[in-house]
Amino acid sequence: MEQFDTPAVVPADPSANASDLLVDRVAATPDAPLFSLPVDGGWKDVTSREFLSHVVALSKGLIASGIQPGDKIGLMCKTRYEWTLIDFATWFAGAILVPVYETSSPTQVHWNLSDSGATAMILETAEYFARFDEVHPELPKIGPVWQIHLGDLDKLVAAGVDVPDAEVERRRRLANEDDIATLIYTSGSTGKPKGCVLTHKNFVELCRNSAVAMSEVVHQPGASTLLFITTAHIFARFIAVLAVHSGVRVGHQSDTSQLLPAMASFKPTFLLAVPRVFEKVYNSAEQKAEAGGKGKIFRRAAAVAVAHSKAVEAGSVPFGLKLQFALFDRLVYSKLRTAMGGNVKYAVSGSAPLGAHLGHFFHSLGIKILEGYGLTETTAPATVNLDTKFKIGTVGPALPGVSLRIADDGEIFVKGINVFKEYWQNPEATASAFDDGWFRTGDLGTVDSDGFLTITGRKKEIIVTAGGKNVSPAALEDPIRSNPLVGQVVVVGDQKPFIAALITLDGEMLPTWLANNGENKAMTLAEAAENPAVLAEVQRAVDLANSKVSRAESVRKFVILPTELTESSGHLTPKLSIKRNVILKDFADDIESIYTAAPATTGISLQH
Repeated sequence: MEQFDTPAVVPADPSANASDLLVDRVAATPDAPLFSLPVDGGWKDVTSREFLSHVVALSKGLIASGIQPGDKIGLMCKTRYEWTLIDFATWFAGAILVPVYETSSPTQVHWNLSDSGATAMILETAEYFARFDEVHPELPKIGPVWQIHLGDLDKLVAAGVDVPDAEVERRRRLANEDDIATLIYTSGSTGKPKGCVLTHKNFVELCRNSAVAMSEVVHQPGASTLLFITTAHIFARFIAVLAVHSGVRVGHQSDTSQLLPAMASFKPTFLLAVPRVFEKVYNSAEQKAEAGGKGKIFRRAAAVAVAHSKAVEAGSVPFGLKLQFALFDRLVYSKLRTAMGGNVKYAVSGSAPLGAHLGHFFHSLGIKILEGYGLTETTAPATVNLDTKFKIGTVGPALPGVSLRIADDGEIFVKGINVFKEYWQNPEATASAFDDGWFRTGDLGTVDSDGFLTITGRKKEIIVTAGGKNVSPAALEDPIRSNPLVGQVVVVGDQKPFIAALITLDGEMLPTWLANNGENKAMTLAEAAENPAVLAEVQRAVDLANSKVSRAESVRKFVILPTELTESSGHLTPKLSIKRNVILKDFADDIESIYTAAPATTGISLQH
């Protein structure tokens, strides 16, 4: 068993809690902008001092309404300023936030609130309230219910005006590092969600150490980020708390259809995104170029970008490549940079593997995609590529205060300041998650001689074919999904004679692709799933992925489903990972049809 340790660079403070991160920020830069709120097509800054005053005022309202130290408050809200405001106000009141994903069904809302023992609930919209209201009668512990769209936060502030500052300060100081900071229910692709207990230590020590490690990102002059991923997920929430600690100016845009206009006006210096976002940016640019008759130019520019990045990584760029790069920088790359606001230097990517092709492409645009790895149980990051320690195709070295082990079977174990305390009221699950104090991630990986981790698959998802071949689905799914026409890919074949795949089309990209290829762009998903040109393009994507693996691991057949796999359909988690077990169950007939049809030969595809 190999072990890799990165010592902490900031000493632990056992008396600290997450509220101290804001108090320390205000002491350091009281008048610096910490947030920007969208106002009339522009942005209005909120300083550190102003944010603290908003937090204290709201925490007084919570106290006045009867919230006690240790109480749990549910929150169902999109990514916006008020999310982080409520987060810190809850900590200042001595309470614990229980986030509920905004896509949760009434059943899921009920489970999160009943299992956690929440005594109050905050909801952003009438739609969220309706879902909660369906199960409210079955939640006798829930007392106050506040609705943001009805102005209830302002009413809370008004109700708390007589609560003395001293009471807020007393409450704020109650928690220490070992106390619960939040209870996050894993989006889980299997079974009932487990309540993941993250402590104040997880937030405080990880923020303090990560800020040092990622200094070039969070401490660059004028550092700012535009959050659009759900803050109910630990990935965006950790970055939101890290931004408060580091003094990064934060804006919010939860509507991804408005992301490019928001980026153009906000001009972030770094972004936080899942790989699908980078795939969409690239694919949209390619299809736009294709529609304008410049598809060949874009593809050549992309090839030059990748070659240039690889040459930079190797330490020497040939003169001819430099000239081509300079030309395409003016024609193509600069336009993409401008579309993203013009100031983006870094992007932090997580939740799924990012293809090396995309990593190199964006690197040549002047955007370093710092790919990282982590889970809810590791308070988001365990490893991340840094400005000074950077290898495309890896998820970076362990952060300060974090240790990695690679077990004999390849499973990644994690120990350190970021690892959760326990699963809430679930000692059996907690016991099985740890091995001698090390958290068993369930993911498989390798670490190179420089300490960089590469994820090779998910232990539970390894497919063993009837012929005994072990296949990691991600190695095939990710390259196929990088095709602009493809939405999602689910590789199947456990205990079957060969590997196959369920594939969906990307509903957003489909009309553009059809128009660019002389087909009817009004075609439905069901019609497109049987269209010869579409089938040929998907086959091309499959062939490309197959060329990188052995014949035994290659996809022999695929089915294009006449639908999309989405979070709302119940087939994707909030971080857009596929819920493999749900998909295998819901599309069992489609899978069966693959293996009961004619004998398999490479290049045969089945239509739905």
